[in-house]
Amino acid sequence: MKEEKLKTITNLFEGKEVRSVWNSEKEEYYFSVVDVIAILTDNEYSKARNYWKWLKGKLIDEGSELVSNTNQLKMIAKDGKLRDTYVLDTKGILRLIESIPSPKAEPFKMWLANLGSERIVEVFDPEIAINRAVEYYRAKGYSDDWIKIRLAAIVDRFN
Repeated sequence: MKEEKLKTITNLFEGKEVRSVWNSEKEEYYFSVVDVIAILTDNEYSKARNYWKWLKGKLIDEGSELVSNTNQLKMIAKDGKLRDTYVLDTKGILRLIESIPSPKAEPFKMWLANLGSERIVEVFDPEIAINRAVEYYRAKGYSDDWIKIRLAAIVDRFN
C-alpha cells in the first residue's frame, strides 16, 4: 500500500491531534485508533492503548467485524519515530466512535444519525443531494458557472 500525506487532524476533536495517513491507491484516509480513543476517553496514550486492547476483546466477543478491519501503518509517534499504529478507514473510525461510551462521542453520534437520516431522504428525492452538492461548492467559493460545468462533467461521465 502506498502511503502518502502523513497528516494530523485537529479540527474534529476540539483542537486535539488525530494522526491520519492518505492511501492514494484506495483513495482513503486512515486514522489512528488510539488517538481517537485517547480523546474520547480523556486518557493518556498508554491508557488509551490498554482501552483499545480491552475494546478489541469486547468487540470480538460481540462478533463485530471492526477489529478485523483494523490495519497497522507506520505513523510518527510522540518521540518522533515511525511506529506501527493501529488504524481504521473513515467508516471504521466512525464505527469505533459509536462503540465508545463517552459524552465526547455524543456529538459525533448525533452527527452520524443526522447524516444517515439525510442520506435516506436523498434516496427518495435525489434532487436534494444535487442541491447539497451545489451548496457545498458555493460554500467553497466556486462560481455558479463553474458549478454548472462541474455538474455537467459529472453527468457526462455516466454517458
